[in-house]
Amino acid sequence: MKIAVLKETAALERRVAIVPDSVKRLRAKKVDVIVERGAGESSLFADADYEKEGATLASSAAEAIAAADAVMRVRIPSQADVAALKEGSLFFGPMAPLSSKELVEALAGRKVTSFAVDFIPRTTVAQMMDVLSSQATAAGYHAVVAAAAALPRFFPMLITAAGTIAPATCLVLGAGVAGLSAIGMARRLGARVEAFDVRKVAKEQVESLGAKFIEVDSTEDAQTEGGYAREVSDAYRQKQAEVIAKHVAKADAVICTALVQGKKAPILVTEEMVKAMKPGSVIVDLAVEQGGNCPLSEAGKTVVRHGVTILGAADLPSHVAVHASQMWSRNMEKLIFHVTKDGEPKFDAEEEILRGCMITRDGSVVQPRVREALGLGESS
Repeated sequence: MKIAVLKETAALERRVAIVPDSVKRLRAKKVDVIVERGAGESSLFADADYEKEGATLASSAAEAIAAADAVMRVRIPSQADVAALKEGSLFFGPMAPLSSKELVEALAGRKVTSFAVDFIPRTTVAQMMDVLSSQATAAGYHAVVAAAAALPRFFPMLITAAGTIAPATCLVLGAGVAGLSAIGMARRLGARVEAFDVRKVAKEQVESLGAKFIEVDSTEDAQTEGGYAREVSDAYRQKQAEVIAKHVAKADAVICTALVQGKKAPILVTEEMVKAMKPGSVIVDLAVEQGGNCPLSEAGKTVVRHGVTILGAADLPSHVAVHASQMWSRNMEKLIFHVTKDGEPKFDAEEEILRGCMITRDGSVVQPRVREALGLGESS
């Protein structure tokens, strides 16, 4: 099998789907790699590095696609990207399939076998393929770096000749992979860290990192079977808002990471809460591309509202593109190995991982949850 690695065209995107180090391992498994020239430049991987490991260089995306059996991307493809794919080829990349009906239908129309890497089940076996987790780690790390850079105060406690400076208080909303990464980084920078999550299992994880877990007085637990967060009841939401408001008002930095799969991000930090924050405080909203945890966030922009700096963090993994690309690439290696044998596509659509992330095949939408979300009924 030959896979095409294309240069990402989205604004501010610096990552690449496959790095040179992965090429040699893929070739050892009889998977050849065709790289569009310049694909790795923004993440500091030169064309010569790919050639050294045995990749073939293509002068354009069209040339790479024409020579390949599969295409890999870091960003959700556009309709034009789908139209450029060869009929019957394979596609690996993020798709947000529950809310991307036109994209899913376009892939089915091209008879593309598509694998949504943002739909890989969070199981022990699939851990090495989980790009959501690897990229969330990068995003959580850099969210705190960005918050510390924007905050006009120190993060750590300092004892100086000019007196003692108290540590900053960092509040992390959402204790998934990104949130836990943010907690760890904020702690390393010396902040006093608090965290909230609707999943009760998160308490032990938060406390293991040395942060204080904020609890809502309720028996409701909003964890799905797959380990993700789900929407909560109106009664819980009201109690949650009251608790969060108290902690937001005291925070110097708020890192927002809360997401509900396939849904708009929940509003956790209202405008009234922002008004109550100290002047100069910072909010970094990692959920901004799904609507944001704060309604004042603007995707890809930094704004100041009511004296608070709000970062609409739409591209954080790209700020650490070298390591983010390396992690993505290793994830993709494992997925490719999972769906090939001796270099040829070979997969069982009923196997757990593929049943989770294979979205289209042979002109049909085959993923059960996606079919339901798009109103297509049960697959035959």
